[in-house]
Amino acid sequence: MLAGRAPPGAAGCGRLLAAGLRALLCGLPPCWVTAGRQYPALRVAEPAKEKRLVRKEQRSSLVVRRFIACPQLARTVWRCLQRGAGPGPGPQPLLLEFAPGPGILTRTLLDAGFRVVALESNSDFLTDLQSLENSLDGQLKVIHGDFFRMDPLTKGALKPPAVSSDKLFETMGVVAVPWRADVPLKIFGIVPQQLERNRLWRLLFAMYECSSIYRYGRIELNLFISEKEYTVLTAKPGESKIYQALTVLAQLGYEIELLHKEPWSSFATNLKNGGLAVPKTVQVPNDHLCLVRLTPQQNLFTGGLKPSNASTFIFMVKQSFAKPKSKLTDRLNSWSLDNSDTLLKALEIPKNAAMCHLYPEDYKRLFEALQNSDMFDETLFHDEVLASTRIMNL
Repeated sequence: MLAGRAPPGAAGCGRLLAAGLRALLCGLPPCWVTAGRQYPALRVAEPAKEKRLVRKEQRSSLVVRRFIACPQLARTVWRCLQRGAGPGPGPQPLLLEFAPGPGILTRTLLDAGFRVVALESNSDFLTDLQSLENSLDGQLKVIHGDFFRMDPLTKGALKPPAVSSDKLFETMGVVAVPWRADVPLKIFGIVPQQLERNRLWRLLFAMYECSSIYRYGRIELNLFISEKEYTVLTAKPGESKIYQALTVLAQLGYEIELLHKEPWSSFATNLKNGGLAVPKTVQVPNDHLCLVRLTPQQNLFTGGLKPSNASTFIFMVKQSFAKPKSKLTDRLNSWSLDNSDTLLKALEIPKNAAMCHLYPEDYKRLFEALQNSDMFDETLFHDEVLASTRIMNL
């Protein structure tokens, strides 16, 4: 795991934004150049029209989007995405990039030989990306869609930007593989700060249940998330207030690797005033966006944990953190388990252990032991499972 320092000169990305995305918003045609190619210039709207589009977006959307608008940062991300790739000069893997915006990283990846599928919801950016797609020979595929509106719980045909994972993967030519097989697809994107925690939870649910994108295997996520959420994902048992249910489930389900840390100021936003809109935090640092690789664990579904009972496991953990300082014996008694002392002795867990002091592996061992207990009633979690499923799909 890396310390994630910004590369030398990364602070200069902020200055480059003036000649990049902000120039685009002012109606000036920037020149996008990578080491090996000069790509067609982005289509630029007239200044008056662009201003109307910005005002319309501000009125109609509360989502702050961030973009990679600095070629130097794009090259840093490219190097991070290459890390861990197989040896030799063989063909680069297929990568799904969601919300690429102006496509600075997209062009860098194409220049490096990646095959890219760009999933974009904004019509103006979409048109520019489609022009780039038409200038290439199948190396880039552009699709109208929103990654975080994938597989919504709606009836009937989906209308873009909502998208079906089945259709998306069929278009990409990615087929399902066994869970323990190699990673079939890499995904990159910047997670919007609004509802960031909710979005991470939804991905976690899908991974444990092998639904949506995880029907196709152990999909690798490479996500820019806030430093605050990264701190929660990597917290240690006993760390007050930041060691949470999300921590336990993420560490148990994913191999978590920090690839890079970048200041918020290095990213462009869709705000008219060019503001950074950095969310405020009190308990943990939040000065960077963290590029984090989340690779599902090959051995996740061993023992008694299976996709069919994963939702019960998730809500067992969530209920355990309703009162994180409560004793494990008290929580077991609330689940109508009379032989809790015998169970804890067999698991070699101290009777007076608090819920917030258990390691992720302890929760899995506890769940598997409870699955084998006649006294454990899974219906205790059914109402919460149904309620949270509805929330996750709002």
